[in-house]
Amino acid sequence: MKINAKHLILDLLLANQNTPLSAKDAIAACALFGISDNSVRVALARASADGLLRAASRGTYCLGDSALELAGDVATWRTKEQRLRSWQGNYLVVLSHSLGRSDRSALRHRERALAMLGFKELETGLHIRPDNIEDNILMVRKRLYSLGLEKQALVFVAQQFSPEQEQAIYRLWDGAALNQRYEQLQQQLTQWLAHAHDLEADVAARESFLLGRKAIREVVFDPLLPAPWVDVAARHAFVDTVHRFDREGHRIWRQLITHSLP
Repeated sequence: MKINAKHLILDLLLANQNTPLSAKDAIAACALFGISDNSVRVALARASADGLLRAASRGTYCLGDSALELAGDVATWRTKEQRLRSWQGNYLVVLSHSLGRSDRSALRHRERALAMLGFKELETGLHIRPDNIEDNILMVRKRLYSLGLEKQALVFVAQQFSPEQEQAIYRLWDGAALNQRYEQLQQQLTQWLAHAHDLEADVAARESFLLGRKAIREVVFDPLLPAPWVDVAARHAFVDTVHRFDREGHRIWRQLITHSLP
């Protein structure tokens, strides 16, 4: 996975709870990934122009308004499982066929919103998932809209599908593959944590960033399916391990930035 300066800087600010980051520390951190000083300076300038960063003081940066909004969306992974409730056999449905696909920006935001809440397309313009997230349909709509779905989209609860339709819905997700990912990533994270203390500080920082980024992305886009699609206990164990890994990764990077970087 290739790391660029902009994403690394944004992730460092997130990991350090948006404590201002100096250009000097950003350059030193990016050097761990082979990113040149000039590339870091260009990234800082462009991210500032795009509203992703803002100057906290001379030579230091913190997250700008655009990045804070995105960070809020991504940071919801930490409370994602808390939004679950028992599945009673109903489904959440989003109808988007009337919205069109010519506006590429709107389409990108729409697809991202649907993906982050685990929807799959059953038919053209008809997206569906089990109704086991959020407290009610109003909360689901609010969450989808906040993530970028157009408010013209119809969002509702559906039930009483035919047996053939139920089978088609069930096949939209590969539960076995999800279970395998939970097990594999949990094992990978656990093994890394067990040996992290043996690593040099710069190696630990680099590896924790790469592995943590992959694991958090898995949680962000996990569909939070109920049984029988997935092993719910295995998913919970995986998410719990990601939390532990995230805390350790934050500690490593804070320590590196505070004490180790020149």
